[in-house]
Amino acid sequence: MCIEFGREICGNLNIAESREWLVTNGIGGYASGTVAGLLTRRYHGLLVAALKPPLGRTLLLTKLDETTLYDARSFPLHTNRWADGTVSPNGYQHIERFSLEGTIPVWHFAFADALLEKRVWMQQGANTTYVQYALRRATQPLKLMLKAMVNYRDYHGSTQSNGWQMSVEPVTKGICVTAYPGAVPLYLLSDHGSASLVHNWYYGFDLAVERYRGLSDKEDHLHTATFEATLNPGESLTFVASTLEQPDLNGEAALQHRHAQEQKLIGLWKSNRPLNAKDFPAWVNQLVLAADQFIVDRSVPEDPHGKTIIAGYHWFGDWGRDTMISLPGLTLATGRPEIARSILRTFAKYVDQGMLPNRFPDAGETPEYNTVDATLWYFEAVRAYYNTTEDDDLLHELFGVLADIINWHCRGTRYNIHLDSTDGLLYAGETGVQLTWMDAKVGDWVVTPRIGKPVEVNALWYNALRTMAEFARHIGKPYQEYEAIANRAQVRFSRFWNQETGYCYDVLDAPDGDDASLRPNQIFTVSLPESPLTPAQQRGVVDACGRMLLTSHGLRSRSVSVGSPVPTGEGLSLAPNHPQYQGTYGGNQYQRDGAYHQGTVWGWLLGPFVLAHMRVYKNPAIARQFLEPMANHLAAHGVGSLSEIFDGDAPMTPRGCIAQAWTVAEVLRARFAIENS
Repeated sequence: MCIEFGREICGNLNIAESREWLVTNGIGGYASGTVAGLLTRRYHGLLVAALKPPLGRTLLLTKLDETTLYDARSFPLHTNRWADGTVSPNGYQHIERFSLEGTIPVWHFAFADALLEKRVWMQQGANTTYVQYALRRATQPLKLMLKAMVNYRDYHGSTQSNGWQMSVEPVTKGICVTAYPGAVPLYLLSDHGSASLVHNWYYGFDLAVERYRGLSDKEDHLHTATFEATLNPGESLTFVASTLEQPDLNGEAALQHRHAQEQKLIGLWKSNRPLNAKDFPAWVNQLVLAADQFIVDRSVPEDPHGKTIIAGYHWFGDWGRDTMISLPGLTLATGRPEIARSILRTFAKYVDQGMLPNRFPDAGETPEYNTVDATLWYFEAVRAYYNTTEDDDLLHELFGVLADIINWHCRGTRYNIHLDSTDGLLYAGETGVQLTWMDAKVGDWVVTPRIGKPVEVNALWYNALRTMAEFARHIGKPYQEYEAIANRAQVRFSRFWNQETGYCYDVLDAPDGDDASLRPNQIFTVSLPESPLTPAQQRGVVDACGRMLLTSHGLRSRSVSVGSPVPTGEGLSLAPNHPQYQGTYGGNQYQRDGAYHQGTVWGWLLGPFVLAHMRVYKNPAIARQFLEPMANHLAAHGVGSLSEIFDGDAPMTPRGCIAQAWTVAEVLRARFAIENS
């Protein structure tokens, strides 16, 4: 798939600043910005380094303000918006073309008869960013000047300079910037040309998206040096920003190596495709490359080469829930089971009191155990891995961990998570905590607490028990107890069926009684391998979600009404009817989190819906149709990837993270499963 824009996009600032690009380094660091070159987020930068991989992400190099001197005329190629709203200069007007070369963003700047090409990529395994400029067309030499704007702050933060003096010193081929004593040095180098030292703060960069998000929208950055070089037609300049003292300055070799890595990923994917699947659309290849951006290193003492999954860019770390949900699509569907194996082994080391950690904090290494479903998704990830690989060694290694998890859940663990002996269903929750994936919390306000017996948690519990019985049989362990608990859960799961509405309750035995809200959580009762529902009930769930929750890019997180029958006529309108429905995601944190699971569309839920639809209707052609809008979405928001969330109201504008692991993973997994059916 060729993703490219001409002047119709690049020359329209409103559109060009809404398209964002992303490159990553495999250890948690990244570079990202807008097609226009304009900063709109605090998370934008040419080097956001993972100083404590995969976290400790720190903005080091913000941007390069490029200006060319050609034919005695100056052409600024950069664009900035300032605190007073002024846009100056307007370098985006010189962008003739923007495209993705794999995951590498490429710009073509055209002015007079010259054409200057720019690429950005990162070295895998290092906090090193390459920016390469090549003069593809000209009738005379061109002088290129690069103003390097730096910072040194947590990627969630914001800088007001207040007289901050950084150390800027010359080194061979460039400069070294040390923000303060003890800070990690930043090396800014070029393969030729000169570097003139500067120490000049630029005040009041305007960050429009942060303003939309109700956060601080002004920031200062330090101009530390100006790099200059003269390019003749056909020549190039490679600029390198790195925490390494002596990074490789051979831009051509580094670029070829990056291309080779991406070709290897496509090769693995193609070798893993079902034999009868000869016509995967090109956009799926782009998703395969996007999948790799989330896979990063997380070393543990037993495995220094351990792996994990970044939940989303720009601001998420590696979350247990997101990792386990994403694992099958990002690794198994793409032909990389060894990555899945490493992740499963890594997370097994962190299981505590029968629980998988939900989050590894950005600061510090103490994981947070505040999730009821991440641990249950772990069973599903192990099952998917084993079904793909038949890796008996790993099954033997992990079986004790899995058995311990079941035991803890049966007798009770943190947050009142326990098996209810009266009906064999799993209960979870305490006042003030949010344990399911609907986990928004502002201060002491838990937006969707879902205390009780959530429907997807019990669907996962039932699947985990069936999985354990199968595993136990395979390795010669007692399996009868797992089967007995599963059989009881299956019988009592009938409590979830709401005969009046024709779909499942969302939560049973909640503090205020059974919750009959139509939410997408029940789709897992059909999409997971083992369904506790009858075929007629499965169809009821799929139809209800399809009519009331489905959009082009995923499922809404709540529907039009609580407890009302699914409408059968035309003219259904979700936006105006339910007092808790929020059709637009935006505003300050209170407003955003209030809408997060109250109508906002979640892209990752499209995959389970498609799989559930396939199970009920057995129609691959229609299942593919549900996924096709994601091909067009690859050219919006996070170009080349898939977004976290979307507004619930048309036109379903993408919001949240520009690239989300489980959205990419579940679309890939669903597309793969359709062709493998």
